Amino acid sequence: MRSFDLDVYARYFGGEYVLGKKDLHSDACYLVYGLLKGGETDRVVRPGLGYEEILCAVVGALVVHSDEGEVILAEHHAVHLCENDSIRLSNPADNTAIYIIAGGRTTSEFDQ
Repeated sequence: MRSFDLDVYARYFGGEYVLGKKDLHSDACYLVYGLLKGGETDRVVRPGLGYEEILCAVVGALVVHSDEGEVILAEHHAVHLCENDSIRLSNPADNTAIYIIAGGRTTSEFDQ
């Protein structure tokens, strides 16, 4: 078992860190830890082909922009994204917001 300091990694890598294949040696699932500075806009979130994601606002509220409009994602609330979805995140507050994204494959060898 290994522990990962995702906050340190996200700060070092420009606001977001993907805990995935290179750390876990598996491409079955991944976790994204993101920091969105106050006033920051247009962070793109888009699952890859064959993947789904659940995005959760952990600290602070986020504005989620999509083709369908905007929604405020309150702290501790989540949205589900399918492989064809593309959204942008904005942080209207002064403080840094934190979010996590849990992702995984939409199909597996067990589904066949």
